[in-house]
Amino acid sequence: MWIFSMNEYTGLGPGKGMLEMKKWWLGALMLGIITLLAACGGGDSDNAGGGDKEKMVIGYFPNIDHAPAMVARENGYYEEKLGDDVELQYITFPDGGTFMAALKSGEIDAGLVGPGPVLNNFSNGAEVKVLAGASSGGTVVVASEKSGIDSVEDMAGKTFITPGIGCTHDVQFETYLQQLGNDELASSRIGGSLNHVTGNPASYQAMFESGKVDLAAVPEPWASILVDNGAKVIISTEEIAYGESLPNTVLVANNKLTEEKPELAAKLLEAHNESVAFINDNPEKAQKIAIDSIKDLTNQEMDAKIVEQAMSRVTYTTEVNEAVLKEFGNSSYELEFLKEAPEFDGLVADKE
Repeated sequence: MWIFSMNEYTGLGPGKGMLEMKKWWLGALMLGIITLLAACGGGDSDNAGGGDKEKMVIGYFPNIDHAPAMVARENGYYEEKLGDDVELQYITFPDGGTFMAALKSGEIDAGLVGPGPVLNNFSNGAEVKVLAGASSGGTVVVASEKSGIDSVEDMAGKTFITPGIGCTHDVQFETYLQQLGNDELASSRIGGSLNHVTGNPASYQAMFESGKVDLAAVPEPWASILVDNGAKVIISTEEIAYGESLPNTVLVANNKLTEEKPELAAKLLEAHNESVAFINDNPEKAQKIAIDSIKDLTNQEMDAKIVEQAMSRVTYTTEVNEAVLKEFGNSSYELEFLKEAPEFDGLVADKE
């Protein structure tokens, strides 16, 4: 090993030698970073492609109601329908707010998300289009063992958690409470006694155990996991507002894709339709794909029986009940998630 000082290496005095050496190292570092990015392709796509390819980025969540995206990705339906001229990338999200921000900015082109964030953003001018339904049902409200909650009447003054403010599960839960006609059983945001916090569903079990959260309005499979760990179902999928009629997850795209590249949007829809059909025709295979996909995304391996139970609470369908979507949007307005009465004409794509 050669040992020398910076001054000996540069042939300069102490101050200037140190400065020149820093410049040299900075230049070398930048060159190394540029070389590394060039070697790696500069991105995290599973399908790095040529420069002439169209690029499409698809987003979804690690939830059971997003199984159509997991199945389409695993079975290669997106690649099959979109063809070799399209370079596919995937990004997963913890909540609808970040998903919609990415969709509006063009970071992603399309994907699966709950209708709540879509409606909220569309009413505020976001250029998005609902292409199809993906799933319905699956939202459950559960209470931790430490909460002391055995029924809805025990909720006053407690803390509940949802993936996001004004998300689909939040609106369903708060609409249910509103329909009870008890002003105390409402979020403190609108004058009630319930404290509302948000967080990634994968963290709910730890928050239950710490006592930071009493209740969760949560999608599957997280509801079944919480129940398996001692939580109690307080409001079932069948009881909660819009529980079985609302498209709990929809396939949505930004207008840049639907208007500038309608042929790609149509092929994306074909892949989505094939995926939903596969789930209904092959439930056990679909459950295995969901288990493996969620493990890859969250490092949590789901018990097969829990996933089977969770997926049994969800209906996978491409249908969209536009009237229910509008009614749900009006509930968002009544709960003050929207500042103005919403207008949703043009949100759902016309069927050809």
